[in-house]
Amino acid sequence: MRVVIQRVKEAQVKVTGQVVGQIARGLLIFLGVARDDTRASADYLVKKITELRIFEDAQGKMNVSANEAGAGFLVVSQFTLYGNCDKGRRPSFDEAADPALGEELYNYFVAQLKASKAKVETGQFRAMMSVALINDGPVTFVVDSK
Repeated sequence: MRVVIQRVKEAQVKVTGQVVGQIARGLLIFLGVARDDTRASADYLVKKITELRIFEDAQGKMNVSANEAGAGFLVVSQFTLYGNCDKGRRPSFDEAADPALGEELYNYFVAQLKASKAKVETGQFRAMMSVALINDGPVTFVVDSK
């Protein structure tokens, strides 16, 4: 699994013009699932994301985790994180999971994140989504479960 994490002041996802998920201060998580990912991949990323110290403390240093900061999470599926652009002009998505596995592991990831007692919102799997955010920092990280 691969995630792009963006620290945000606020973020929302719309599907066909309707808001399906939104958070105030927290993390916008774009989640890609690879064809060889497992639940262990999701477990690793949930632990990493919730404990990653990327919020500022009183001295302005990144020293506070999302859990400690009471941050919300907005999770958006994004298979294009496994797009390979090395050859030609059209990306190859051979490394991305098929939709059934992708959805299963996406839902598992979200459930595990919710089990951490955090506020968790989501986009809609396999939908065309409009994502709006106000980046905080900007602070952006890419984390891979491999």
